[in-house]
Amino acid sequence: MDPLQTVHLGPRKKRPRQTSALVASTPHDIRFQGLVLFILEKKMGTTRRAFLTELARKKGFRVENELSDSVTHIVAENNSGSDVLEWLQLQNIKASSQLELLDVSWLIECMRAGNPVQMTGKHQLVMRQDYLPNPIPDPQKTPSLAVQKISQYACQRRTTLTTITTYSRFIPQDAFDILAENSEFRENECSCLAFMRAASVLKSLPFTISSMRDTEGIPCLGDKVKCIMEEIIEDGESSDVNAVLNDERYKSFKLFTSVFGVGLKTSERWFRMGFRTLNKIRSDKSLKFTRMQKAGFLYYEDLVSCVTRAEAEAVSMLVKEAVWAFLPNALVTITGGFRRGKKIGHDVDFLITSQEATEEEEQQLLHKVTKLWEKKGLLLYCDLVESTFEKFKLPSRKVDALDHFQKCFLILKLHHQRVDSDKCSQQEEKTWKAIRVDLVMCPYERRAFALLGWTGSRVILGLELRAFGLVNYLPRLTSNRDPPDLCLLSS
Repeated sequence: MDPLQTVHLGPRKKRPRQTSALVASTPHDIRFQGLVLFILEKKMGTTRRAFLTELARKKGFRVENELSDSVTHIVAENNSGSDVLEWLQLQNIKASSQLELLDVSWLIECMRAGNPVQMTGKHQLVMRQDYLPNPIPDPQKTPSLAVQKISQYACQRRTTLTTITTYSRFIPQDAFDILAENSEFRENECSCLAFMRAASVLKSLPFTISSMRDTEGIPCLGDKVKCIMEEIIEDGESSDVNAVLNDERYKSFKLFTSVFGVGLKTSERWFRMGFRTLNKIRSDKSLKFTRMQKAGFLYYEDLVSCVTRAEAEAVSMLVKEAVWAFLPNALVTITGGFRRGKKIGHDVDFLITSQEATEEEEQQLLHKVTKLWEKKGLLLYCDLVESTFEKFKLPSRKVDALDHFQKCFLILKLHHQRVDSDKCSQQEEKTWKAIRVDLVMCPYERRAFALLGWTGSRVILGLELRAFGLVNYLPRLTSNRDPPDLCLLSS
């Protein structure tokens, strides 16, 4: 059973197709032999198309159910000429120079007059200025061949960051990300997981989806996901996505959780109290904030803005200088999205380990580093969590969001002069930016799994890699595994 079938997002239900109604229509005499019409269903809908088709036939017009070479006029509603040509290309049909692309207003005037009226500029569909014909798809990357190589596990799929192919020219890349985020806000784990997996597999496709036929054989696409895709391909938008984007609860939760230290429980409480803006929350004297939330509000403008690659590299040097002051041979590795090749992010994560350090030196390193930054005036916020890792204890079957290594959640002051960009030379009142930084200290023998865990995205490691390990090799895959298990994963 599709877990998404029980989710209620509040949109309208799509009516079933009524293609049989067109085929079974009553035959009528054709009065105008020189005209062969085809009414485009896109953005018009099945019911309206069936109504106009039957009415036009009663008036003596020849209207085809399917597009063929005999069609001389294509009638569309709420579409530009570029939209119609794109649709034709998706059907692998080359538009003839003799083919007329007309607005539905022309057909309505014809039926009102009882005969074909003259086509004028107001009837003809115009081309968008930014319209460019799409290239012919590479025959080496047709869906039928490529689908065979798509794994159901995200950890076995290659999703590049620089050449991601949009999975449909009609479907925005973040459509299912929005639905997943809304499900997360509503604490609907099954729905969130299904949308996240669908978004992940669609972004990894080496071809562009042009019709629902192209989705056959693609894993992780449930009935609800396919229904949404079909609606977007046909209508250009999804009622489910629109309902979420216009939902007051979703917009409020997205705003509240953008504050460092604010989670779902706090967002739910603020929403039920009637808050909708951060200014109202800040000014309410009855609210009590945690130390983390106070820092989140204090440095909100900096933290909500994206961290650039140049800023991440500057933070990397800052971290290495501090760590090497106490452990010169330590390995400091940037992880998270920046290690995966992203150009921007919301924080910078680092994994620190040393082959020569003693257990005591490992335990004291983050304490010494944060004290050093505090003396230099660079430490704006610090939350140090001590290690709960037990060396000889097997990993728990319970999947935790974080591992048990010592870690530190920070907000650091990064001076603009450390960043290699044009912004450095500009005279500004504020000479620094607050940056979110996470440090993780792990034993050297656990580095391989910890690096894998802190590099992978939430879908790839938190969900798919554990599922892959459970079924295939590692029954309890975590960031804390022993080195011998690594060969099982790579075998």
